[in-house]
Amino acid sequence: MLTGAHCYWILGFTAEAEDARQETLMAAWGGLDGFEEHATLRGWLYRIATSERAEPAGTADTPWLEPFPDSLLGDPPDGALGPDARYEAQESISLVFVAALQHLPPRQRAAFVLRDVLGFPAAEAAEILDCSTEAVNSALRQARARIAAQLPPGWRDRPPLPGSAGERAVAGRFADAFERGDVDGIMALLADDARLTTPPLPFEYQGREAAEFLLAVPFRGGARRFRLIATRANGQPAFGCYLSDPAAPIAHAHGLIVLTLDGDRVSGITRFMDNSVLPRFGLPRTLPD
Repeated sequence: MLTGAHCYWILGFTAEAEDARQETLMAAWGGLDGFEEHATLRGWLYRIATSERAEPAGTADTPWLEPFPDSLLGDPPDGALGPDARYEAQESISLVFVAALQHLPPRQRAAFVLRDVLGFPAAEAAEILDCSTEAVNSALRQARARIAAQLPPGWRDRPPLPGSAGERAVAGRFADAFERGDVDGIMALLADDARLTTPPLPFEYQGREAAEFLLAVPFRGGARRFRLIATRANGQPAFGCYLSDPAAPIAHAHGLIVLTLDGDRVSGITRFMDNSVLPRFGLPRTLPD
């Protein structure tokens, strides 16, 4: 069945992905009488979902990207993957992978998702995209080259299992260091090639510079401190971030942080500054301090 995650691969937006899923299902229901079973029902749904999808927001160099709540993932999509799928479910929903997808033009992105992520045969992907098999294969070759250039080396290294004791331990150590404003503590957790990104802004930081940027906040009228509330995004540990108000006993929302783990180290930090993403994770705008 078509899920919000499937539309998210194409769009990169969380709210728009769910809207696209609902629109697709409504369109399919309205046109059910016209379904002649020449293609699979799954392929028919994807043909509706991939038609007339717009370019993602942002530019080619800094496309827009939103985090996707694990609570909206639904059933693990592995069962829907075909034999031609090149990526496992956990890999394909990760932020680094979805961010790489947003650099592709719409037709290449659709061909790549259908073939390498979902595992559709070339002929069925061509039918969904209303083009020739040769056109699908051409778009796929170009997409693979672009994706390879975007994905960092070693990104497929195995992280701890989601929800495992190892994952909780690393995420807990990060949260503790962050809330204490401990740059050295965060540094101790970072892999040698760890980087901090702030989509859709083109800023990227590594090493101590990443840790210092992560904790940099304006101090007005006295000391302020961060609080982190654990959640999950894109199959990865994440935190709603809150900053204390020196003038009132509350903490204000300060975006979302998503961690990419490699063993017992943090190999990537994605910092979303847009507070509008928090309600999708069931997180409030303020907390009592």
